[in-house]
Amino acid sequence: MDRAEKRELVAGLNDAFKGAGSVVVAHYAGITVAQMNDLRTKMRAAGGTVKVAKNRLAKIALQGTESESIIELFKGQTLIAYSDDPVAAPKVASEFAKGNDRLVILGGAMGKTSLDADGVKALASLPSLDELRARLVGMISTPATRIAQVVNAPAGNVARVIGAYARKDEAA
Repeated sequence: MDRAEKRELVAGLNDAFKGAGSVVVAHYAGITVAQMNDLRTKMRAAGGTVKVAKNRLAKIALQGTESESIIELFKGQTLIAYSDDPVAAPKVASEFAKGNDRLVILGGAMGKTSLDADGVKALASLPSLDELRARLVGMISTPATRIAQVVNAPAGNVARVIGAYARKDEAA
């Protein structure tokens, strides 16, 4: 990789770190190419990205970002997982680490907050942004549905009473 390519990589990572809702750093020694591709596919499906970069370049890219506090995590074979949704990258990385003991989560960052491995796992246990939105919409629509049922119930009862009188008159 020549200097121009390194500058591009650092600039791209810097932009990614600035825009990311969360960043996860993990060791990946011993993971096969197929497993790495599987992780990348799952992360992409969740709206995140997995990158493997030289530690020195990643440290340079972290400078000037909110996630600068995780520079010390970049030792050994590390990968970077990040996403706009603060829960997506930790959730996918934690689920993948459960099934593959060779992926060891070192820590991460969410905004200015530095997270250790337990913090990343705790963040992964939270519902995603889409799940929260769905719950919120469900909570908002449920009372509206109940109000509509309550309002319509008396009208339905009146119609049934009138229908019963009509049938009674027809029978008589």
